[in-house]
Amino acid sequence: SQFSCPAPSSFLRPAAARVPFANPQTSKCFFPKSMINYPYKNPQEVTRPLKTIHSIKLREGSKEEILPDFSPDFPYIASRSEVDKFAGRFVPWHWHKEIELFYVQCGAVEYYTPKGKTVFPEGSAGLVNSNILHMTRIPDYVSRNSSTIHLFDASFLGGQQGSRIEQKYITPLITSGNIEIIPLMPDDPREAELIEAVRESFCILPEEYGYEMKLRAALSEIWCRFLSFASPWMDGKAASNKTNDKLKMMMVYIHEHFPEKITVSEIAASAFISERECFRAFQECLHMTPAEYLKSYRLQNACHMLVAGQESITTVCHACGLGSSSYFGKVFREQFGCTPLEYRRTWQDNDIKRQ
Repeated sequence: SQFSCPAPSSFLRPAAARVPFANPQTSKCFFPKSMINYPYKNPQEVTRPLKTIHSIKLREGSKEEILPDFSPDFPYIASRSEVDKFAGRFVPWHWHKEIELFYVQCGAVEYYTPKGKTVFPEGSAGLVNSNILHMTRIPDYVSRNSSTIHLFDASFLGGQQGSRIEQKYITPLITSGNIEIIPLMPDDPREAELIEAVRESFCILPEEYGYEMKLRAALSEIWCRFLSFASPWMDGKAASNKTNDKLKMMMVYIHEHFPEKITVSEIAASAFISERECFRAFQECLHMTPAEYLKSYRLQNACHMLVAGQESITTVCHACGLGSSSYFGKVFREQFGCTPLEYRRTWQDNDIKRQ
């Protein structure tokens, strides 16, 4: 890879807890090769058509990410994410109950979770656990980024609710409070093998006969190998999710009321906690104050309005709760290094070029 990467976060890899991946020839977690003998071409030659995303939408009420084309009878979608083309070159804080499995094709991307930051260089891969708060951004030294992403409900692998497969292999990982994100780095031989399996899973083509079964078999094998890797953290005492749940309640309140004047007292009251607990939740999980998150969310919405429409700067700043045009211009330049009008011209020009 052309990018270097710091050592994985200590909260994911405690000392003496790293374990080698299970051997595919001996571990009961792995399917026999005959069961997963996919008719692959050279993966470098296969181009699977994936929907490219440059923004996300949040569901009313829960504010979870909306996943388009997600079907109950096949709870899975794949997409290509180009974070460098998102407004502000980042994906805001969000969550979804679906598991996110990704491979970084080019560039690098930073994943933030309540417990810290992990940098994923080109050629790395990772898994974001169910219902984990996370955001992504592009490092300053990266001009372009592209990642392929599997998003799937736990039932896609576990089958019927309460099944033996769900209880034995799915629930222990997705309910573990210790596991937010699991990184795989290409410079580790033990992890490189699993990265290759993740990359090749995107080469299973929808037009192939048996596509759905081949895809589920591939992801099931990958899941078993992640289980083997993650077992030390699942065995440990799970951290409490109460703070995360309270934080999500407060984030939902901010998302619903950001155009209005909001006080910290009102934000705290939305989760039935004190202002002190409110400050602690935002600092521990998002590493910012409630006021900083509110301003950030308002600026995100201002970015979308600037790019998507032709409303005046005054209209945009009032619609997003950012007060006067002069204050809006000041905080916008501090955040993005340009004026709102310059930002609009740049991103609308980029949209025209992409079309």
